[in-house]
Amino acid sequence: MRINKNLLAVAAGIIVCVAVVWFSSSIQGSQKTYELHPQVTIPPYRTDTTRVIDAYERLMERYMDLTERNLTKIGIELKAAAKTLDSIDSKLTELSARTARIEQALGIEQANKADRPESEIPPAQK
Repeated sequence: MRINKNLLAVAAGIIVCVAVVWFSSSIQGSQKTYELHPQVTIPPYRTDTTRVIDAYERLMERYMDLTERNLTKIGIELKAAAKTLDSIDSKLTELSARTARIEQALGIEQANKADRPESEIPPAQK
């Protein structure tokens, strides 16, 4: 029986040692490894000529945008000028009709250009 007790004590000691080793390794935790895949992109190699062409294209795009904006402004200004000229034309037409009525009421005859001397004809009508 003594052998059984010794055998039981040895087995208990071994179990305790195994438990201590097992618990000590589980407290520290196991080493975890992570696999990283960085996504780093490298721009393609560009020559100086390519860079110059790209800069020229950007410059031309800016120039075309500027030209388009200026042409739009000119178009708006031309519409305003045309409207003003139409207004002036209508007022001149009214004034001409009014003058004709006044001349008719006063009995004034309108002289032709051919009847007037050269000095009386305004430069705009020559």
